[in-house]
Amino acid sequence: MNDIPTTLTRLGDSELTVANEAEDVRGRKVIDKHGDETGSVDALLIDEPERKVRFLEVGSGGFLGIGKKQVLVPVDAVTRIDDDHVYIDRGREEVAAGPVYDPELTPEPDRPYYEGVYVHYGYLPYWGAGYRYPGYPHF
Repeated sequence: MNDIPTTLTRLGDSELTVANEAEDVRGRKVIDKHGDETGSVDALLIDEPERKVRFLEVGSGGFLGIGKKQVLVPVDAVTRIDDDHVYIDRGREEVAAGPVYDPELTPEPDRPYYEGVYVHYGYLPYWGAGYRYPGYPHF
């Protein structure tokens, strides 16, 4: 049983679209707090009932796709967005050390998994008391 308040879905697997095409960050490079490239945004995990992006699915590491792993980065880490990049307030090493996300093996991660992601980055889970959805950037 999934004990997370809502099931998160990859945007591409839903009927939803991004209202403004320019705000679709999939495919953009992720830049860490030091200005280093961390990976790229492969997907957006959304909370369909709330119509909010909760996580960026980031492909990190590897060479020519070999050894690349997927990690989730809470949208809370995003500091700004431009036409080609998503900037986050964490370092490349912290992202690379995040809990591995494999949508093929864990299509519906449970609350402990998501909680572990939030703990790793030091953010309050979106279902926690007092959580406020980031005001910027707008997804």
